[in-house]
Amino acid sequence: MSDAIHRRGLMLVLSSPSGAGKTTLSRSLLAADSHISMSVSVTTRQARPGEIDGQDYHFVDTQAFGEMRNRGELLEHAKVFDNYYGTPRAPVEDTLGQGHDILFDIDWQGTQQLQEAAADDLVKVFILPPSAAELEKRLNTRAQDSAEVVAARMSKASDEISHYPEYDYVIVNEDAEQARVQLQAILMAERSKRARQTDLSDFVKALRDTL
Repeated sequence: MSDAIHRRGLMLVLSSPSGAGKTTLSRSLLAADSHISMSVSVTTRQARPGEIDGQDYHFVDTQAFGEMRNRGELLEHAKVFDNYYGTPRAPVEDTLGQGHDILFDIDWQGTQQLQEAAADDLVKVFILPPSAAELEKRLNTRAQDSAEVVAARMSKASDEISHYPEYDYVIVNEDAEQARVQLQAILMAERSKRARQTDLSDFVKALRDTL
C-alpha cells in the first residue's frame, strides 16, 4: 500500500490455547514488520524469568487493576488462571490514529470485549496446534510451569479451541515460519482494505485531476 495514502491502524488479535505458539509467532511478526507493535497488557500475575515490566507487561497488584477497570481505562479485561489481564485504552487509541497497527496476544474473552468496543478496527486470528500431543509437548518443553499447571492448561485447551468460529482467520501452527508468512499475508490484505485508507478519496481525486 502506498505511503501517500493515510490509513487508520488496525488491531491484530492472536488467540490460541496456551502452548500453540502464538508468543513465538508474535515475536517473529514484530521482528519482520516495523509498522506493527505489541500491545502491552496490564496483569496481576507474577513476572516470568526474562520478562520486563513495561515492555512485556505492566505488572500491578489486584487493587490497582481493579481501580483501572472501574475508571474505564481498560479496553478489555479477563481473568485467566486466577490472574487478571487487561488492555490500557489510551495508548491503543493514540497509536491507531497515527496509522500504526497493534498486535494483541489475548484470549477469547478479551477478544469478545474488543469486538464490542472496536469492531471496525479488529482483525481476529486463531492459532491452532497441529495435534494435542504436540501441544502437550510444547507446554512441557518450555519448562516454565509445573506439571499441575501444564495439566490445567491441557484441560482448558478444548474449551479455548471451541471459540475458533468467532475469529476471522485460522492458522494451524505446524511450522513457525510458514505460520508467520500466513499471518503477514493476512495483515497486508487487511491494511489494503478501502475502509481503512482514510485519505483514499482525496488521493483518487487528485490523481484523476492530473489525468
